[in-house]
Amino acid sequence: MSTVQQEVDERTNLTGSNKFELLLFRLGGDANGDRSELFGINVFKVREIVAMPTITAVAGSLPHMLGVVNLRGQIIPVIDLPAVVGCTPKTGLNIMLVTEYARTTQGFAVESVEEIVRLDWNQVLSAENSAVGGMVTSIARLDGDTENTRLAQVLDVEQILRQITPSDSKDVDPEVMGDKLKMRDGAVILAADDSSVARSLIEQALSAIGAPYIMTKTGKEAWEKLQALTAAAQAEGRAVSDKVAMVLTDLEMPEMDGFTLTRKIKQDERFKALPVIIHSSLSGSTNEEHIKTVGADAYVAKFVAEELAAAIRKVLVK
Repeated sequence: MSTVQQEVDERTNLTGSNKFELLLFRLGGDANGDRSELFGINVFKVREIVAMPTITAVAGSLPHMLGVVNLRGQIIPVIDLPAVVGCTPKTGLNIMLVTEYARTTQGFAVESVEEIVRLDWNQVLSAENSAVGGMVTSIARLDGDTENTRLAQVLDVEQILRQITPSDSKDVDPEVMGDKLKMRDGAVILAADDSSVARSLIEQALSAIGAPYIMTKTGKEAWEKLQALTAAAQAEGRAVSDKVAMVLTDLEMPEMDGFTLTRKIKQDERFKALPVIIHSSLSGSTNEEHIKTVGADAYVAKFVAEELAAAIRKVLVK
């Protein structure tokens, strides 16, 4: 038990140095089974890895939903991940990754699991401005910044789950979001999230409560934008709070994660009074405890718009 706890503590401490661990797996190749590429998912999202159990097909299932499994008394839906991304396994769907993500538990069927690698977020580059896009948020350079490094595609799980299990209700209903937020004229909420789906939902939520915002795609981009807004405020003889009311950040982001962004803000004399809310699909007591250590003012699990709005109101009226 102590060994397990040590591993958990060690992985949690990685976030203090802008590092994380990526589970690498393969989904197969093209229609001929060629070119089996590496894909990755943050270890913190993976609850366990098991040999593919017996799957019970469910009548009327959505496309790419294989069915459900009974894993230690819990009924878990299983998604055919190779089919989602357009790959063809050569040897079959042999492994199930059980993940906890955005308040849900699901299994992802994959062909094989390779290894766990420890990376610096600096080794992970956003894929959104490249030709990749779609279901991939970023590309990880596994062997560092070298010309011949192996590459792994980090999947946008939010996008995949949204596609496979679309919501029957409105993600953001202005009717239940409450009164418009009262903010200082000229101030904005600075937000950061690497998922295009998450950014869209956040933008809808902020618009519904009348909150002006600037949206960024990485912690590094958010930090640079904060510096620019601070310089503009100083040039006008104004305080930072006249330009930025608060920061809303995801945790998993290429180049600089949300833990590092939050810590940099809270350790800087210019910004330590600036409220920071962490808005993430990474949940669990270990992550939430570490969120407190980096100084965040609040944590909100993705994605319930009313809860996000309530957290924003709470930190801004302190």
